[in-house]
Amino acid sequence: MNDATIEPLGEDALLLRLGRGIDPALNARVHALVRRIEAARPPWLREVVPAYASLAVFLDIDPCTDAGVEAFATAGAWLRRQLDAASPEDVDASMQVPATTVEIPVCYAPACAPDLDDIAAHAGLSRADVVALHCAGDYRVAMVGFAPGFPYLIGLDPRLAMPRLASPRTHVPAGSVAIGGAQAGIYPRASPGGWRLVGRTPLALFDPSWPSPCLLAAGQRVRFRPIDEAAFEALQADSAA
Repeated sequence: MNDATIEPLGEDALLLRLGRGIDPALNARVHALVRRIEAARPPWLREVVPAYASLAVFLDIDPCTDAGVEAFATAGAWLRRQLDAASPEDVDASMQVPATTVEIPVCYAPACAPDLDDIAAHAGLSRADVVALHCAGDYRVAMVGFAPGFPYLIGLDPRLAMPRLASPRTHVPAGSVAIGGAQAGIYPRASPGGWRLVGRTPLALFDPSWPSPCLLAAGQRVRFRPIDEAAFEALQADSAA
């Protein structure tokens, strides 16, 4: 990956930029590199955080000491070697590792899907066709960001891609399943947002009291399963209990 770059990200992190844009093949390279780094687990490594086309490597160093400065330089040189040694075979091996599939129940009733009719009209499809296509997708979590637990999903059917709202909503309910351009995502908590709301899940996506606070992690697969309003209310009650 000689085209990749490494740049400082503050005093104790490095950003490895493999490219730009939203592309499944590029994101697969990112995750392959994450596996390579985590498998080696050098002593200065604290955390690796993948994004669509880059990854941040956080270092367990004290940047205010000579040893920390030396470790920062050592980490940069080591990461450069990993980039140069990476190959298409790494990506193939990474993609062959079985990924956990998480099923997300989604209610597509009008109260939970205020933008479903607009998406259907934009695509020239019926509501039922949009729901069927949305549930047929084999999604992968490209990264987690924006808000704690918010998954950015690759795998949306191109027919469902739609621009964001011209004016974002000031309030998007927690659990809203959304489309933003060619991306899919789920709002883990109530917040402002400009993505198109196609449904809503009763599942909690983030809880700081959990051993792993995020329900979904980068690299996992996601499938959506349609449920009716009664099932939504029942599952929501179970989650709150």
